[in-house]
Amino acid sequence: MPDLSADYLDLDSLFSAEELKLRDQVREFVRARITPNIRRWYEDAYFPREIAQEMGALGLLGMHLTGYGCAGRSAVEYGLACMELEAGDSGIRTFSSVQGSLAMTAIHRFGSEEQKQRWLPGMAAGDLIGCFGLTEPEAGSDPAEMRTTAERDGDGWVLNGAKRWIGLATIANVAVIWAKTDEGLRGFLVPTGTAGFTAMPIEPKLGMRASIQAEISLTDIRLGDEAVLPDAHGLRAPFTCLNEARYGIMWGAMGAARDAYEAALNYALERHQFGEPIGAFQLTQQKLVDMVLEIQKGTLVALHTGRLKDAGVLRHEQISFGKLNNVREAIEVCREARMIFGGNGITLDYSPLRHACNLEAVRTYEGTDEIHTLIMGKAITGLPAFA
Repeated sequence: MPDLSADYLDLDSLFSAEELKLRDQVREFVRARITPNIRRWYEDAYFPREIAQEMGALGLLGMHLTGYGCAGRSAVEYGLACMELEAGDSGIRTFSSVQGSLAMTAIHRFGSEEQKQRWLPGMAAGDLIGCFGLTEPEAGSDPAEMRTTAERDGDGWVLNGAKRWIGLATIANVAVIWAKTDEGLRGFLVPTGTAGFTAMPIEPKLGMRASIQAEISLTDIRLGDEAVLPDAHGLRAPFTCLNEARYGIMWGAMGAARDAYEAALNYALERHQFGEPIGAFQLTQQKLVDMVLEIQKGTLVALHTGRLKDAGVLRHEQISFGKLNNVREAIEVCREARMIFGGNGITLDYSPLRHACNLEAVRTYEGTDEIHTLIMGKAITGLPAFA
């Protein structure tokens, strides 16, 4: 029997028993709850809100954070969870990232004790949903050009502006909104029931269909000082959260690639043409070999990055290295896997093209290829090439 694991470098030996136990728990959750349903969810453009509590019960929301009901897991354990969730679908991993890496991290790192107590336990349990409002219709890769403002009004604030491509915004209970003030860039916690807050889903979409992305409108939203994240000043604060999400992405992309490879290998062994399984053909075997090489290398990149993160020595350009490489290669793996299916590969009966379409969005958000290339270019040369 062929080896379907793709673990030809015996990477499992590099993980602890506890890390593998967590991975297997998440893998089983995906097999039981995501894999049987994802075709319908994707086709219907439906995000299953009910899985939030299920993921919370498994400790998957804000799992890298400590206290306030969070699991306090390591960076590597968080990465393994992202890999397994994205093997199910990028939209499911994106939910975990938006909730934990973005919204919860913003509150945990920059919020007051009162804010943490109010929001984090419910978010860790999946009872409350958060979103992260940074990107705008005219300010994507350059957040310094954002137009959303927060102006002082007596002892409070008034927010006006718009945000776009905000995950979970239509079902969120609280929005972390970044806005320009006379004090520089600040973060605000906006309960989504506040007068002047509206969110509309962006649709139709060709990818991330089992996920929610929305446009937010902020019209004369009045907030007290208790809404301000007290320790969030300047772009460093949202970029800290973005780096948490980018880190998870480098693991997640390899999960999508692995699932596409496994589907293609199974198909290659079952599908017969010219009297042979197509897996016996040289060109098919070349495709499978190329997939395994990139999955193994990408997983090594993610694991080493995770160990650096757990050791507290990870640099931001190393995160860009992993996000840029792993998502780019995962897309190629999924496209190559689709080719093995021939015409059948464009249906939702098989996962590779769904993964590839999702990964086009993953490749764009949390920093495009171009942005991460320039981050690395500056690290290499010492010369900033940003416009």
